[in-house]
Amino acid sequence: MTRVVVTGMGALTPIGNDLASFQAGLNKQQVGFAPISYFDASSTGVTLAGQLKDFDPLKYLAKKDTRRMDRFTQYAMYATAEAIQQAGINEANTNSERLGVIWGSGIGGLTTIQEQVIKWHDKGLDRVSPMFIPTAIANMAAGNISIKYNAQAISTTIVTACSSATNAIGEAFRQIKDGHADVMITGGSESAINESGIAGFAAITTLATATDPQRASIPFDQDRSGFVMGEGAGSIILESLEHAQKRGAKIWGEIVGYGVSSDAYHITSPDPAGTQAARAMKLALTEGKIAPEQVGYINAHGTSTKANDIAEAKAINQVFGADSNVLVSSTKSMTGHLLGAAGAVEAIATILALNSGQLPVNVGLKQQDPQCAINLVTKNNCHQQVDYALSNSFGFGGHNGVIAMKRWGD
Repeated sequence: MTRVVVTGMGALTPIGNDLASFQAGLNKQQVGFAPISYFDASSTGVTLAGQLKDFDPLKYLAKKDTRRMDRFTQYAMYATAEAIQQAGINEANTNSERLGVIWGSGIGGLTTIQEQVIKWHDKGLDRVSPMFIPTAIANMAAGNISIKYNAQAISTTIVTACSSATNAIGEAFRQIKDGHADVMITGGSESAINESGIAGFAAITTLATATDPQRASIPFDQDRSGFVMGEGAGSIILESLEHAQKRGAKIWGEIVGYGVSSDAYHITSPDPAGTQAARAMKLALTEGKIAPEQVGYINAHGTSTKANDIAEAKAINQVFGADSNVLVSSTKSMTGHLLGAAGAVEAIATILALNSGQLPVNVGLKQQDPQCAINLVTKNNCHQQVDYALSNSFGFGGHNGVIAMKRWGD
């Protein structure tokens, strides 16, 4: 059976614009929130967001190319450039017909859609840009990545709300495991810190209205009130073990299982029983041939909303037992919620934790909600060498995705 390993990663996040600075931010428990500066959001009641800092697309993109890309595609290209460089993938060592792309985005080019709708409303339909559709549609991150790196195997996009990137990684894993590709570029990107994104999520009362960055996104805390919107991208290069070893690539970790399920319950609320979220975790463990007691860490979806955190805690206890020693944290306490990109950034955080033996702390917690009876990562227990970890993502519509990862030791 084909084994699937990670040979490259790229991160663009509110706490760091590359992999090294992202890891440093995680290890320092850095919170990446500040008052929204892209526009005046005061009428929504939302103050904070996890905006990128000093993002310069020209580090990896030509100026003319940026004009043909929404920010979510720019983010995807930026993170993927780092991941490709790190992995050392090129046409000399990889057959283009065995190189594919599966990318995730929950919304796609929301900024472009907003700008062009305003333009036709204010100036007329004939003023809409000819690049409107090719820039806005959600598959364009995958399309541009495929073109840039001559990836001629599958090139597709997963849109499953906040599970998008995790589903993308899982489906890319399966492409290699099932023999359809040697190398896959996967991950997710999102850019929804704009009037439409903030107003839309504020209207359904999912966003935190806190003004203190340290107490805005506080997963599993009894005073949590919603998530903080983040933006950015995470890109991961998956490769068959044989292909990676043949070219002498550095291996960061191994993907061993993928579980998916649907709550079939509600368009925005998770099933409060957590039954199908638990089943997704069980399916990932089963595929990876992992016993629950072997898992040392779970990177939780942990949105800092009341319903999600309770349902996820219940799901974890269903799988691992109420007296389990598995440690749990949500890196959304530092990055905010990157929507369709969240699973990619969080999978990268999990792989880094497996490598370094330093687990991300559940930052901002003061009083744990008694309804979230799980063992959270703190400053006192974060230094742990674990062999297996899960990364959970649960999206609007009931989409549940879980990736099981193994520390590389072969």
